Amino acid sequence: MNDKDVRAEAQKQAEESFIGFINYMKKGTIASILFLLAVAACNFGVEDNTYPAYNGEQYAPTNMGNN
Repeated sequence: MNDKDVRAEAQKQAEESFIGFINYMKKGTIASILFLLAVAACNFGVEDNTYPAYNGEQYAPTNMGNN
């Protein structure tokens, strides 16, 4: 093989690898976005002032040395 053939083969391999990498990143990005949307969908509607229904009176210290 001469230098021209080697360069052409390397260029072809680099382009194929780049296309594969871009496709892999696209699929990974789409999967990540879908996963985050699924997680977010589980949390939609939680902040409507009914959850977690914290009651401060319930946890108030009542026997802390008040003799």
